[in-house]
Amino acid sequence: MRDFRLLWAGETISLLGSNVAAVALPLVAVVTLHADTFTVGLLSAVAWLPWFLIGLPAGALVDRSRKRPIMLACNVISMVLFVSIPVAAWFGVLTVAQLLVVALLGGVTKVFFTTAYRAYVPLIVHDGQLLGANARLQGSESAVQVAGPGLGGALAQAFGAAAGLLADAVSFGVSALLLRFVKTEEDRPKRSERRLRAEIADGVRFLARDPYLRRLAVFAAISNVALEGYQAIQIVFLSRDLGLSPGLVGLALAVSALGGVAGAGIAGRISARIGTARAFLLAEAVAALLLLIGPFGLVTFVIAGIAINMGLLVSNILTVTFRQRYCPPELFGRITTSIATLSYGGIALGALLGGVLGEWLGVRPTMWIMAPLQFVAVLVVSPLWKERDFPNKSAGHPPHHLQPQP
Repeated sequence: MRDFRLLWAGETISLLGSNVAAVALPLVAVVTLHADTFTVGLLSAVAWLPWFLIGLPAGALVDRSRKRPIMLACNVISMVLFVSIPVAAWFGVLTVAQLLVVALLGGVTKVFFTTAYRAYVPLIVHDGQLLGANARLQGSESAVQVAGPGLGGALAQAFGAAAGLLADAVSFGVSALLLRFVKTEEDRPKRSERRLRAEIADGVRFLARDPYLRRLAVFAAISNVALEGYQAIQIVFLSRDLGLSPGLVGLALAVSALGGVAGAGIAGRISARIGTARAFLLAEAVAALLLLIGPFGLVTFVIAGIAINMGLLVSNILTVTFRQRYCPPELFGRITTSIATLSYGGIALGALLGGVLGEWLGVRPTMWIMAPLQFVAVLVVSPLWKERDFPNKSAGHPPHHLQPQP
């Protein structure tokens, strides 16, 4: 487990920086560059747009390649991208256009890193330890979602919003350094004589024919439109509608993220008691219900945030573990990016929709509109309640006709 601990530590540090940046980047737009609500939504949208544009070929390329070198390259490129923002700010030449370009290119590196990372974890962790490993990874993600926004707000308050992006750049460098010490040997994937388009089609075909993966992918796309439509404009809501300082914005988001820490801790116990499929569905239903109260004020926003983050972490742990056990390893990257193209494409659409509606209707009405949409997403996966558990390889491995075409 030494290699897993190194990977875990590096990803935790990188995620801490990214959560600092999640507050700092829109604060730079709002406070430093005085951007409008649409621009803030657009900034979030372009960061997720690469999943829709290059997700499918990225999955095929990752399946053809060793995973660790891809992750290392992505960390180094991301470090250079995000350090450019504070440098430009200090020289007085920072523009909204630069923020959009960095967000877009950072999104490209995230596509390749995340795909390689998710395919790499099963290579260094035994199958019986996957649920525990994913719980640790998601638990760390939740913990830094608590620390990151508070730190980002504090840095913005003390040194200016751009300082948080310098912290993000440093975190990418530390993550790359730790990843260098991972020693697990990867077998070089067999050289494929098939065209890239045919390999991409294998992943899409597998997803389209599998009832579990297909239903979860449609759910994720709809849910992400709703959640990102809400979250993309939450900093505008907190800073302009509620009049909070950058430090208090970070604090509100940090307290909201405490729900994720709780979710990571209870996912295993809930799924053992009622089943993995039912635990997933229950977590998402509770999150959808609490989304309704968020825009009423600061207290209700934080309560809703705690519930939403708890539900998301429980469902993420369970669905990621399900896919890692269920999907054939040789197709994992392509299946993951086929799903991500839909689900993260939903994030880009939701962020853009939140920005447009927020500018047109106002921030609070837009946040309320997203709650019914989240209920629609839950209805898509409601038949899973009768299953109790997600299938695994031994009980529900896809039949032969779903394997890659020759």
